[in-house]
Amino acid sequence: MLRKIFNALVILPLAILFVVFAVANRHIVTLSFDPFNSSDPALGVSLPLFVVIIAVAMFGVVAGGVATWFGQRHWRRAARQQEADARHARAELAELREQTRLAARPEGQVPALMPGLTPQYPAIGRDKHGAAL
Repeated sequence: MLRKIFNALVILPLAILFVVFAVANRHIVTLSFDPFNSSDPALGVSLPLFVVIIAVAMFGVVAGGVATWFGQRHWRRAARQQEADARHARAELAELREQTRLAARPEGQVPALMPGLTPQYPAIGRDKHGAAL
């Protein structure tokens, strides 16, 4: 439902604007890639004006996205490091809680079992995600 409203309020007017722009700017222009002879270029392309403008706008959006992505690499690196530190801290906390639980139990006392349950043995170690082995 929300997608339909979004399409009706945003996408549809943009599509109409795009079509109106294309019809109003359909005359042919020549793009010259020859800096020495612009009247008779060795490298040149003739395209409708709206194609040129839209292609340049798309190139600008892509170039801006790439520049932003490269500019934020230090934030992504810091986020990965913080995530690794948090995983390590959670695993260490779970290990310390297990050690505290085992130390609080009187020596030689075996935990009571409920009927139908298997005994719970203390964890030997933990894997990289903190799960008991």
